[in-house]
Amino acid sequence: MSTKVYVVFYSMYGHIHRMAEAVAEGARAVPGAEVRLWQVPELVPEDVLEKSGAKAARAAFAQVPVIRPDQLPEADAIIFGAPTRFGNMCAQMRNFLDQTGGLWAKGALIGKVGSVFTSTATQHGGQESTLLSFHTTLLHHGMVIVGLPYSEARQMTLAEISGGSPYGASTISGGDGSRMPSENELAMARFQGRHVAQIAAKLAAGGQ
Repeated sequence: MSTKVYVVFYSMYGHIHRMAEAVAEGARAVPGAEVRLWQVPELVPEDVLEKSGAKAARAAFAQVPVIRPDQLPEADAIIFGAPTRFGNMCAQMRNFLDQTGGLWAKGALIGKVGSVFTSTATQHGGQESTLLSFHTTLLHHGMVIVGLPYSEARQMTLAEISGGSPYGASTISGGDGSRMPSENELAMARFQGRHVAQIAAKLAAGGQ
């Protein structure tokens, strides 16, 4: 029996996309997991993206399909990735989730596994508040929240600057966006993807 895992993300300069790929890699390591990578629609005008340099960065993952809200119920588990904006999820992800009211009314996501990863420019730029506030929306949908347990000991490292918390994997981009996810951060993302897929498989098997 297969388990469908959707990794749904928004990325402007590629940091979250790189983390999303690592999450998907980890999920694919679970036997029977069918993993798909999706991105949510962009809201920023093309000319603004070009001036900021984001248009060129986004070209690297332009092949990733854009998801519709009505596709979410197809998955057994959904792992969301979004950068922080002032301690909350970015507007693109918020706008996407705000379109899931019809799914909420039908209880279409109740019992599905939900998990989140994020990025910030600085070490204390709102990673935990973004992950925790994101969980609120998933709980309203009746999803089963899965984080990053301390069995993933990489989140406790003091040997280097690194993201990662019990609420989910994360990365630090630097003020100018020049820092891409470290191997430690990518390893945590892989762990999270694998962990979520394993739990989703168990829940799906129990439901049968």
